[in-house]
Amino acid sequence: MTDKLPILYSFRRCPYAMRARLGLTYARIRCELREVDLKNKPDQMTAISPKATVPVMHLPDGRVIEESYDIIKWALRQNDPDGWLSSIQQADNLVKENDGPFKLSLDNYKYTSPKQEYSPEFYRDKALGFLENLDQILGGTAFLSGQQQTLADIAIFPFIRQFAHVDKDWFFGLPYPHLQRWLNAQLDSDIFRSIMMKYTLWHT
Repeated sequence: MTDKLPILYSFRRCPYAMRARLGLTYARIRCELREVDLKNKPDQMTAISPKATVPVMHLPDGRVIEESYDIIKWALRQNDPDGWLSSIQQADNLVKENDGPFKLSLDNYKYTSPKQEYSPEFYRDKALGFLENLDQILGGTAFLSGQQQTLADIAIFPFIRQFAHVDKDWFFGLPYPHLQRWLNAQLDSDIFRSIMMKYTLWHT
């Protein structure tokens, strides 16, 4: 591995990969980023992670971290300048709901299929309970765990972004002003801009 840096297999637009890159950037963890073509996944990635989805992190000691949220937690254990781990319980609870019922509704809303039992709008509306909960939390604070950005924000934001981008006019017409304000702040943040630079496709 190059200079014994961790290797991160990533795809720029994947929300899970965004989550991992945000965590690594916050923790100031240098890594070798390998932008992959999801239609032509490199053998090096599938050899260490048979699930063959991004992100995957290959550590210099040989360990492999296959889940985006686990990559963030690993990064924070290396360096946590603003004490994000102190709010991990709330983050864990929100991520469990985000990665479970909300992500299922999001996928069925965004990636329509003739085999779906219900319309995209049905799945879109199923997600509203989670969005309403976030809006209520953000009614009293600037961010999901207080007045500063924390682990919960970077773990949840990429998925709310993906949901909103399916139909921006509809999303920003919802009666969730706090969530919309928060989303715009995340989109305009320096950390998000830094992780969304265009990466050259990695080849062996």
